[in-house]
Amino acid sequence: MKKGALLAAIIALGFIVVLQKDAIALRMLETGLTKQMGRNLLAELPDGLQVGLCGAGGPLPAPKASGPCVVVAAGTELFVVDAGTDGVRNLIRMGMPPGSISAVFLTHFHSDHIDGLGELATLRWVNDANTSPLPVYGATGVEHIVNGFNMAYQLDAVYRQAHHGDTVAPVSGAGMQANSFNKPQEGASLIIFETPDLRVETFAVDHSPVDPAVGYKFTYKGRTTLITGDTVKSDTIIEHSKGIDLLVHEALAPNLVKLMHDTAVKKGMEVLAKVTSDIPDYHASPMDAAETAKEAGAKHLLYYHIVPPLVAPGQTQLFLDGAEDVFKHYTIGQDGVLFSLPAGSSDVNLVKKGL
Repeated sequence: MKKGALLAAIIALGFIVVLQKDAIALRMLETGLTKQMGRNLLAELPDGLQVGLCGAGGPLPAPKASGPCVVVAAGTELFVVDAGTDGVRNLIRMGMPPGSISAVFLTHFHSDHIDGLGELATLRWVNDANTSPLPVYGATGVEHIVNGFNMAYQLDAVYRQAHHGDTVAPVSGAGMQANSFNKPQEGASLIIFETPDLRVETFAVDHSPVDPAVGYKFTYKGRTTLITGDTVKSDTIIEHSKGIDLLVHEALAPNLVKLMHDTAVKKGMEVLAKVTSDIPDYHASPMDAAETAKEAGAKHLLYYHIVPPLVAPGQTQLFLDGAEDVFKHYTIGQDGVLFSLPAGSSDVNLVKKGL
């Protein structure tokens, strides 16, 4: 009898759910919107450096690794290093408001590092009715990138201002403003952004024939992170990474790229065979990154700009190819991973593993 009554109750509940499904869905949506709209993850974290990946991948499509994009929050100020595909959308998914972005820093001008700039600048503008353009820092040539995007988005800005007015899209906040600097000499660094608590330095890296190419180091209240950009292993990076809290280092797996190359050759895919033959010579391997982290005495290593995409079971170990034995404090990045480096502490805390 008890089992029968329980079964009847379950069936009745099922009918109620079916009949009320629209109302239930509406209440769930209202609850979700109340929780997510206007959320600022930075307000939930301690004062310090927050470092995450709004894009963990390179130019190849991957389900959990969008185009290269690193977010760095110093206290309440939000910065982005490179603006790859879907970077700003991932930033929103991470709970970081694009309207709060203070500046973008570009490591170099390869398409996968800049192709999200237009959308990033637009969403920053209209999400917070910003009244000044987005500052974009980069080595000599960045002015061409910025001018090109501004021209391409000029009509879009006109339409948005006409539709929403100054409440959403004040004319003075549209587009970007280029902040160009000369690439530092090999081994040297240049301070390009500074406040009482924050210092952003840039230094040259080797991504030849791509030139200029630079990396960035952020120092905030004694906490540090360094983003390499695309590069080969170099003494310069090791030197600038000495004692770094979080080293964000690019990595291309030569063994997996060779597998792609061999397959392309077998299938007669001449273009892909050429590309996979060329790219290993201007990227660091996971082993290179691990050795750099070890030699620099870094606290933690975060792999990003991961090539090729990690999509198959067991591929992670093939990607590392022994690097995990050289440096054990590492994380293989994916979209949404976030670390917190609290001020006044030596902790490197993994806050989010991904989206």
